[in-house]
Amino acid sequence: QVQLVESGGGLVQAGGSLRLSCAASEGASSRYVVGWFRQAAGKEREFVAGIRWSTGSTYYADSVKGRFTISRDNAKNTVYLQMNSLKPEDAAVYYCAARYGGGVSNTPAGYNYWGQGTQVTVSS
Repeated sequence: QVQLVESGGGLVQAGGSLRLSCAASEGASSRYVVGWFRQAAGKEREFVAGIRWSTGSTYYADSVKGRFTISRDNAKNTVYLQMNSLKPEDAAVYYCAARYGGGVSNTPAGYNYWGQGTQVTVSS
């Protein structure tokens, strides 16, 4: 059983930056895949970015390419989402999710473990 804890959300002005963290409860197995999703009020949960822990390969939704960066820290068992040039439409609850094995999935059903979410608010 993997437990994930997100942190780093908050209120930021448009154009600003935030870094989200996703800390895993157990050792960072090289076979894990971690994804970041977001869900705005009244909308479906959508894929933002994903990373394969073993290779460091990263994947992004088109809407965040060039602005967001996903990375991992093996020593800290933590995955980060650096968000730059934030827009009001980026406002949502951000969730990290994990699955054991396989590749990055861009659908919520592809993940077994979820964090509690962290709120990101972007003012215009």
